[in-house]
Amino acid sequence: RIFTMPKLFQRILLPVDFAPVSREAFLLGLRLAHQFQAQVFLLHVIDTKSLDALNALGLALPSEEKSQKKRLNHHARLLAKGLLALPETEGLKITRLLREGKPFVEIARTVREEKIDLVVMGSYGGQTGDISHIFFGSTAEKIVRTVPCPVLTVPYPFKNSATEFDIKISPSTKKKAKTKK
Repeated sequence: RIFTMPKLFQRILLPVDFAPVSREAFLLGLRLAHQFQAQVFLLHVIDTKSLDALNALGLALPSEEKSQKKRLNHHARLLAKGLLALPETEGLKITRLLREGKPFVEIARTVREEKIDLVVMGSYGGQTGDISHIFFGSTAEKIVRTVPCPVLTVPYPFKNSATEFDIKISPSTKKKAKTKK
């Protein structure tokens, strides 16, 4: 009898907030997805708590909440499109998800709903200077404590020579590189 090992990770969630730390985690997650031939779920959560705070401070009118969310949705779609255009995404099946709510709640919900086996996300590592993180923990910390799958947190800057990408470059990218010389 031949024993075949099942794929370790088949569904990888890459939550992004479009900050540099998030981009580092996204790129590392893509590399893992290539190695495991996994499906990728790119998730961005529009933090409605931030909108509520702006409204409470009078910096945004509650009557404009619908248009604010529409603008945030549009902006998030554009930024996600930029990530999906990177050459490292080539050859991967990627599902783009956009949710509204508290980031850690929506990330945990997505893990359950999409049957995710690995989450790869950025972590600021206490560098934000935000005292609320001392008492309540970061989004990454909350995810590590609440989801039923492994979570790989990626610090910024991620200093590791193993992050050099060995992903094949598409012919169109090679042409662009030659014309830039």
